[in-house]
Amino acid sequence: MAVLAMGVSSVTSAQVGYLGPAGSWTHQACMDLFGDENLVALDREALFKALRAKTVAKACVPVTTSVVGTTPYLDDVLALDGVQVVAEYPKELGYSLLARPGTRRQDIRTVIAHPVALEEVKPWLDKEMPDVERRAASSGGAAAKLVAEGTASDLAAMGPPSAARIYGLTPIVNGIEEGPHNTTRWWVLGHVPPAPSGSDKTSLLLTVDETDFRRSLRALAQATQVLAIYERPGKKSLDGHRYVVDIVGHASQPEIAKLLADHAEFRLLGSYPRRY
Repeated sequence: MAVLAMGVSSVTSAQVGYLGPAGSWTHQACMDLFGDENLVALDREALFKALRAKTVAKACVPVTTSVVGTTPYLDDVLALDGVQVVAEYPKELGYSLLARPGTRRQDIRTVIAHPVALEEVKPWLDKEMPDVERRAASSGGAAAKLVAEGTASDLAAMGPPSAARIYGLTPIVNGIEEGPHNTTRWWVLGHVPPAPSGSDKTSLLLTVDETDFRRSLRALAQATQVLAIYERPGKKSLDGHRYVVDIVGHASQPEIAKLLADHAEFRLLGSYPRRY
């Protein structure tokens, strides 16, 4: 299993990159999709650099969640050229309370987790461990790594069960899912678009000002069914906007192909088999 690589010099084009460190939910998503082999953990900058350089075949990035909406990584994806969304993977997350071997539940004074995890397990913590300090980490893997490398015996992490195996931790409680259930959607990014599967989804980036917004939405609705729209910062003016739009169908279908040909404000992000 690959460890966190801070650069891209040792990465090969056969590998699948993911946001490290190991033991995160993104790592788990990659293992679900691709198995344990040929996975490489990269920091944020190195991951997108590897995609641009084609030193990884694919990369797995969390882009939306049911609890907090879009993730900060979505804008990194939108800044890429020559990279397409080739698959999506939705997964409902469940958490384990992980600690160093020998730690008892009553010993724990601080729980470390991703902010979304802390929000989801808040009802359980409020009821079962109301006095613990709650500390945010960048990911479930990072939280588990902090506990494993720490010297204090009163720390625990909330993360995927696989993090226990990776970092030598002990699951004290499993299946902590009492909050607003968080389903995260990952995009798999690559360089070779998949052929139509018969049940596909297409993601587009719409860049438009307020004057033309209605016209663009009308053209979109005439072409296909709209599934979701996520607003992103326009970055140029107050009346300029960017929207990630998920629609039914594959970009090769005549109606969608015509939409893209006739409306330059839409950019194809990718077409891929629909998972939900």
